[in-house]
Amino acid sequence: MSVVVEGFAEALRALLDAPTLERVEGVWQRDRIEERGWKALATVDRSTDPSVVPPLDEADGLLLRLLDRLPLVAHGASGAHFLTFRIPALERLQHATAAALVAHRFGTAGLATVATDARAPTTRRYHAFLLLARLHAHTTWPLFERYLVPEAHHAFLGVAAEAARYYPNAHPAGRLVALFDATRRDFQLRAFLGPRLLESLFVLADPVSVPLCHELATAGHTDPDPTRCEVTVALVILRRLTGVVPVNSKFPDEAAAAPRLDQAEVELEAERDVLRPVVVL
Repeated sequence: MSVVVEGFAEALRALLDAPTLERVEGVWQRDRIEERGWKALATVDRSTDPSVVPPLDEADGLLLRLLDRLPLVAHGASGAHFLTFRIPALERLQHATAAALVAHRFGTAGLATVATDARAPTTRRYHAFLLLARLHAHTTWPLFERYLVPEAHHAFLGVAAEAARYYPNAHPAGRLVALFDATRRDFQLRAFLGPRLLESLFVLADPVSVPLCHELATAGHTDPDPTRCEVTVALVILRRLTGVVPVNSKFPDEAAAAPRLDQAEVELEAERDVLRPVVVL
């Protein structure tokens, strides 16, 4: 596991040693810096292996040095692309790496401290919050519950909506249904948040979601992707909870619906433990 993080640190050292912007860009593409970084961080998401701490610490330091040096290298018109796209990518990697270090050194309590620190950069707080969701420790539900309100930052709201599926004993389904109702008229937020809420309601399989699903079966938004289609996911939930596929706006009869709902249920099951991060600047 630490080998993957060490490889990321090695790629960052090569980036730091590149003398010109052209060489920096060449190393970036050759070593697939972003891809390698996120892959390395994914390997340590739920790790308790202390051997990953030194290479994580090294990667964090290298990222900070790169963020100091590269804006000076990327000057003039030729550096505009690098400043616009590469520097923000490095900043996101640095914040995520710092959050991973906090997780290994101070556990969920440390992550919760970062996530709720109003003085910390939003991107760092977000990555700490996301990592808390991936760890889904039982003690952190009150923090996620705090963000299940319409006025919360959309990225934190999305994480909290997805994390709710890990806390069935807290009976969060009622909160998710209320949140869907409170945000449904904001179509942009609904497109982002709705699928996350419905996927968690699918995992929780709580009867409290039945009235909402009956409504969505005839008035929900549709989408070619079955896991993002409100009508389809609502019907899958209703079939699971009631054994019946009601009259709906998408399928003419239950026989026509069955194979589509079967496939949607397979896809929803495959994604039940998938948390989808967003780009936070």
